[in-house]
Amino acid sequence: MEVVTLPLPPSLRSKLQAAGYSTIDSNVSPVELARDVCITHEEALGIIKLIPTSNVSPCGTGASSALDFCGQNAWDLFRHEKAKRRIITSCHDLDNILGGGICTKEVTEICGVPGVGKTQLGIQLAVNVQIPAELGGMGGHAIYIDTEGSFMVERAVQMIESSVVEIMRRAMLDPQVDMEALKSEVNVDKFLSQIYYFRIHDVSEQVAVINTLEKFMIEHGQVRLIVIDSVTFHFRQGFEDMALRTRLLSSLSLKLMALVQKHDLAIVLVNQVTNKITQEGSEVVPALGESWSHACTNRLILYWRDGQRFASLFKSPSLPTATAAYEVSAKGITDAFQTYKKAKYI
Repeated sequence: MEVVTLPLPPSLRSKLQAAGYSTIDSNVSPVELARDVCITHEEALGIIKLIPTSNVSPCGTGASSALDFCGQNAWDLFRHEKAKRRIITSCHDLDNILGGGICTKEVTEICGVPGVGKTQLGIQLAVNVQIPAELGGMGGHAIYIDTEGSFMVERAVQMIESSVVEIMRRAMLDPQVDMEALKSEVNVDKFLSQIYYFRIHDVSEQVAVINTLEKFMIEHGQVRLIVIDSVTFHFRQGFEDMALRTRLLSSLSLKLMALVQKHDLAIVLVNQVTNKITQEGSEVVPALGESWSHACTNRLILYWRDGQRFASLFKSPSLPTATAAYEVSAKGITDAFQTYKKAKYI
């Protein structure tokens, strides 16, 4: 049952959502509930009593009727794979190693040191997802969840202005495009209004916003991209109960995986890096540990080498490990200089 529908005081409902409980059923243990939410055993029992008992399914198996056990054959899976759409990054080499861009129905993690361009790439994707469908884009909207205060609207305006010029240039080459109609849809004000911005200040807000994304997606059906920048920030500080942190992260990753499949969108998680001590010394690795790597479908690592920015596709279920150079300019994400142009497959 949805937590928001329970007749509870707002403070108690907020505690449940902050602990990762967007839904709850009558089978939950009161001891576990009290521990997770930091409430008394009596309060946990009171919450459970408000939850209707699960109905037996019509087939008499005792399984919830809400579950869908319909299977698919391999041909259906292949067809759905081919139907996935991609959001371009504005760097041709980077798009090439990504199979054409950031893929829908997948969670892509972007890791890297400060200043390498993680936020720049996130903003660029929030702009590019709005490229009209008749020009090869998705014509979608974007959600930008900012946990660090790194989103700069002035930077978004610069990227939009550059994107509008390129869209109009391409449209003029296609005689079937209605230029007047396109001008009313492709402009700075329109693009800005289609990036929904959430500023997050702590873990509770982050959990609550992610728990309400399902409802927001229903109300804004044109959203095709969610960027969380960064998913790591509030989880790297102030946690004494590491088991609770693990449960919260696991719950969030499951919700995000479900969202991309149900709503045909792409989710991009910006992640920070940390130093890991090994027998050979130390190495820079993505934050949140090895277990967090299972929360994403793809992992793209950004780094510097000889003063040049590079992106390495470190993890993908269908694409080879590869590296491409890219630049961050006033226009946004662009192709690298000629000397670094060729993408490298490792």
